[in-house]
Amino acid sequence: MIVYERRGAGEPLVLLHGIGHHWQAWLPVLDRLAEAHDVIAVDLPGFGGSPMPAEGPPRDMAKAVDGVATFLTDLGLDRPHVAGNSLGGAIALELANAGLVSSVTALSPAGFWNRRELRWAIGTLTAHRWGTRLPEPFMRTAFRYGAFRALCFGMICARPGRITPEVALSDALALRDGHAFRAVARAGRAYAYQGAPPVPVTIAWGTRDKILPYRQAARAKAALPEARHVDLPGCGHVPMSDNPDLVASVILTTTGATRSTP
Repeated sequence: MIVYERRGAGEPLVLLHGIGHHWQAWLPVLDRLAEAHDVIAVDLPGFGGSPMPAEGPPRDMAKAVDGVATFLTDLGLDRPHVAGNSLGGAIALELANAGLVSSVTALSPAGFWNRRELRWAIGTLTAHRWGTRLPEPFMRTAFRYGAFRALCFGMICARPGRITPEVALSDALALRDGHAFRAVARAGRAYAYQGAPPVPVTIAWGTRDKILPYRQAARAKAALPEARHVDLPGCGHVPMSDNPDLVASVILTTTGATRSTP
């Protein structure tokens, strides 16, 4: 069973988080998007509140995509719009390759890395996960201090000061308890995006992304020249908390709910 949060009305829009995160990653933009769409924010299998699939963790990107595609079918969603961040961005692009969605907004999507950058991303996120093994009461107290939140989230977001102590703790626990983390990280070592989606696609990249650095945006542009490519100035790897208005506007422009992006 996949856990999800659903809000709003209109054409369906599915939101997919990155590795080690949960649907709450989209909270900064969720209500804005729900003004125009029936928004379904998903906990990917093995992350957040969603249990590991009965057949075990996904062995490759194809299996991860199959799991999300089955969820869309079970929920009766016929070619929804999809937005995804990092791992979720790669899954969104693969769903588009399969003709299962109406549009894609991919925020710093995985799959446009070289080997060194892939090792960096996995190593950095794994180190962050080790850090979440601190006792929960200690983290609850320490996250009250902005300097500690900046230390823990400065690689993830460009503006960690915008993360509240409550969100910091929730995100840390989601990373710690993401049972599919290691399997998905292993599968990612063999993944590189290839495709030409037959639907509107926007690739948006934070210019201060420290996990999947901004230079990867140039590779995405070369691989997908027909897509719309957007910079997210001053944003990090998870841009939803850094600049919610900009991220929501980029997504709504892709879905056709609004006409322009600031």
